[in-house]
Amino acid sequence: MHRLRFELEATVAGSAARAGRLHTLHGEVLTPVFMPVGTQATVKGLPVEDLVASGAQVLLANAYHLLLRPGPDVFRHVGGIHRFMNWTRPILTDSGGFQVFSLPNERVITEEGAVFKSYVDGRSIVLSPEHSIATQLAIGSDMMMAMDVCVPSTSDRDTAAAAMERTHRWAQRSLDARGDAPQALFGIVQGACFDDLRRESADVLTQMPFDGFAIGGLAVGETKHERERCTALVTALLPQGRPRYLMGVGTPIDLLEAVDRGVDMFDCTIPSSLAKQGVVYTSTGRFALSRGVYKLADVPVDAQCPCSTCASYSRAYLHHLLKAGEPLAWTLLTRHNLRFYHDLMSAMRTAIRDGSFTALRDERRPLLARIDDEHPSLVPVARRRRRGEDVLARFDVRIAAEGHASIVDRASGEIMHAGLDPQMEARTLYVEQSRLAERLREASTAPLVIWDVGLGAAHNAMAAIACVEACGGGTPRDARARNDEPQRDARSPGNATQRPVHLVSFENDVAALRLALRNGPRFPHLRGPAPGKLLRFGEWHSEDAPLVWTLFEGDFLERMDEAPAPDLIFWDPFSPKTDTPLWTLDCFERVFAACADRDTELFTYSTSTAIRAALVAAGFVIARGAPTGPKAETTLAMTPAALAHAARRGRELFGPDWLERWRRSDARWPSDVVDDARDAFAERILAAAQLRGDSR
Repeated sequence: MHRLRFELEATVAGSAARAGRLHTLHGEVLTPVFMPVGTQATVKGLPVEDLVASGAQVLLANAYHLLLRPGPDVFRHVGGIHRFMNWTRPILTDSGGFQVFSLPNERVITEEGAVFKSYVDGRSIVLSPEHSIATQLAIGSDMMMAMDVCVPSTSDRDTAAAAMERTHRWAQRSLDARGDAPQALFGIVQGACFDDLRRESADVLTQMPFDGFAIGGLAVGETKHERERCTALVTALLPQGRPRYLMGVGTPIDLLEAVDRGVDMFDCTIPSSLAKQGVVYTSTGRFALSRGVYKLADVPVDAQCPCSTCASYSRAYLHHLLKAGEPLAWTLLTRHNLRFYHDLMSAMRTAIRDGSFTALRDERRPLLARIDDEHPSLVPVARRRRRGEDVLARFDVRIAAEGHASIVDRASGEIMHAGLDPQMEARTLYVEQSRLAERLREASTAPLVIWDVGLGAAHNAMAAIACVEACGGGTPRDARARNDEPQRDARSPGNATQRPVHLVSFENDVAALRLALRNGPRFPHLRGPAPGKLLRFGEWHSEDAPLVWTLFEGDFLERMDEAPAPDLIFWDPFSPKTDTPLWTLDCFERVFAACADRDTELFTYSTSTAIRAALVAAGFVIARGAPTGPKAETTLAMTPAALAHAARRGRELFGPDWLERWRRSDARWPSDVVDDARDAFAERILAAAQLRGDSR
């Protein structure tokens, strides 16, 4: 007996896309469908009236969080989640397995289940397949998920196989625990990125009487190509007459590609989480409304969008709310993003039914993948007036015993690149560790964008330029100035295959670089025209490699949204004591939002536990960075997309042992995480995918 009737109503020639209709306990759902994530029985920032207006047909809630607070007894008392949150439409609940497995040092896994401590009150809880199903039954969702074993998509084969086999055993126990209850139950296909394991998992689960099937273990480290390949493989193995659910996906372009490969159901926090950062999806691409270019934009977010945000508010007003830190911005932009998602799904359903899906797919692909800062129109900054001696007096030149010169901030006493030769640190910590030369050989015509945050005396920037020019067939200008090597023609064939580079330097006060230039003999890395032209015109173009160097002078948080999204980030501002705003959770959240979908790595000299925690909470994966000078290690952070290349690049990720260090630390909170926000921050750290031993 199947408790979820699914009618397949239309398919498409030349695509696996399909349209259907789900009949649930709380009404019909047209597929393909996107499910907003209401983890705690609420979609953050929105009342249910806004969810209905956005076009939401079904919500996702999380059994793990609702088990801990308010607890199954509350749902039994009030009669289920629908009455509790005043939502009359269908609800799907996740099993809680994903969240439990995200606590690598907080749980013990056995065949029976997972033992973990509640982040609410510290009590010990055993979450077994039976307990998970009992919790979901008490919540009263229309569709439930069997408890599975979550491992990263990049796991080795033995790990993936063991997790898959336990998932199958727990799937049967989940079915047995449901008994005669009327709720539908989905099995979850696992197997990481191994085709044979995915086939085996689909074969085993489809022989069980599940009402639908989910594809788990994707969107957590694999490449876009791997995700799409696995999705197509699994959907082809699943029954035509049951719904297919791709868990945790994704961006609008991800949804389009997955529908094209036969997926019916999706969920993701992206519409809300990116809205908090000021990022919106529109009919002409993705935009970051915190960018300064929108300060005077008296136009709707999307002129084609019928949502109340677009009807009532301009980009300029929303930009203002974001800059002012007003929570209303989050609400208004989440409202828009969800409407965009639901309208996209509606358009795909209509196109599948009338046979025009492949045309819609081909038309929407470039628009959905477009980012507003992907090909920015960069105008060189107007020529700057020479600063007076009073400004330069903020900094001083200090000569180390070893003979190298550094810039010191007189007010704080802080030294740039303290403790070692600045040129050596620039090469070791930033250029060599980032594998810049290797990234230049990537087969891409899009510029490799490097953010140099904290220009200072330009040691990092000039080291990067030397590497790019050497790889491009030219001779680094500092070497040429010393007549160490003959000059190569800028049109050398060596330039033909090198990926172009856009180096973007951010600096609040360029007086340090001016002072270094005035003391040229002590700073030999500055020889050549590049630094002077950068200060004079705001931009410099290399004659020896496809390289542009642009200066964004002023407050980094004010100007970062004007820059193209980064692939490499050299994070080298003064310390948190001197440059506090650049080491906060808010700052790293904004940086992550700028590159969340890219293969991006961030490198910094800091080893602060609080800063590493801020990076984790912002969404980055943290790893042990290369030693430099007196430091035995530094910090490396990467986006989830970069995680897929971590092993090849030799990255040493932090794991459960680092969580223990964080717990023991007396200075584990970023400066902007106040007392009443610490519980929520701790929850993000404990649940962070990059710090668990396995994840979906």
